[in-house]
Amino acid sequence: MGTNLKRLRSKTKYSNQEIADLLGVDRNTYASWESESTDVKSQYIPQLADIFKVRIQDLFDDERKLEISNNTFDNKDNSIGLIIFNISDQEGIAKFNSKLEDLINSLKK
Repeated sequence: MGTNLKRLRSKTKYSNQEIADLLGVDRNTYASWESESTDVKSQYIPQLADIFKVRIQDLFDDERKLEISNNTFDNKDNSIGLIIFNISDQEGIAKFNSKLEDLINSLKK
């Protein structure tokens, strides 16, 4: 769960202190949850899901296979859009590569 908390917090741009304040806990308490040196008390789990706007299951789910970040530009200066793929496991990489290869081949036709 700590890895998911850290990832979600990073996405929202909250600091450890801001999350701790929202929960009414000490910053060190929240930091220990992220580092997995202590377990999150069950009473805080629904609050964490609300803060990060995710389902409770998402706090525990470690099957994050593919994350896509799409940063585009206005293209007035012929700049190129940028898509970053962060794939966290070998099976996901293999599936992605296969689908990408299929797409590229279909565009060549």
